[in-house]
Amino acid sequence: MDSDERERQARQRFMILNLIRFSGVGIVMLGVASVAGKFLPELGPEFGTLLMLIGMVEFFFLPIIVKKGWRKNDSGQG
Repeated sequence: MDSDERERQARQRFMILNLIRFSGVGIVMLGVASVAGKFLPELGPEFGTLLMLIGMVEFFFLPIIVKKGWRKNDSGQG
């Protein structure tokens, strides 16, 4: 893998990690809106709490898991 390919791969991975984080924030916001009764109020605040927890896990832990998977694949290729 040459320098240009590594640069492209790094940019692509950076974008993927940021999309994961932004979607986690979006899910947390939907959860907050649900708890406040502004988004799907018929499902109750429990649903909003669940959405907030899922969004936080996605924001904090999913990027780490994805990065470890990439590292494992990269070490297997080298």
